[in-house]
Amino acid sequence: MATPAFEDIAETFDFLDDWEDRYRHVIELGKAMPPLPDEFKVPALKVDGCASQVWLRPVVAEGRFDFQGESDAMIVRGLIAILHALYSGVPVDQVASIDAPAELGRLGLNDHLSAQRSNGVRAMVDRIRSVAAAA
Repeated sequence: MATPAFEDIAETFDFLDDWEDRYRHVIELGKAMPPLPDEFKVPALKVDGCASQVWLRPVVAEGRFDFQGESDAMIVRGLIAILHALYSGVPVDQVASIDAPAELGRLGLNDHLSAQRSNGVRAMVDRIRSVAAAA
């Protein structure tokens, strides 16, 4: 159950054969994200378990989930953008039903991320799920 925005990313990944091009695309996705305002770069919004600094600011409005995010690492910023495409606008009660590892696996990310980056993505997904469950 992927959003249209995530499906667009998956189609682009299918088109890009070379992993170097895919990494560049992930970085470009991150660069295109609006920056997280400094007032939200606080310990309460920081995601533990990531090798780089990551902040996620969840926003639940009208029963739909969204978030803003930021990282000090460009590739991680791109991964945040991919997770944003996967979860943004999803009804909050359906967030937990999204199989993020399977969806990210469609992009081949499971095989091309370092163990630290994979742990960081898992930590971000866990944070997203816990915030949605509490909403």
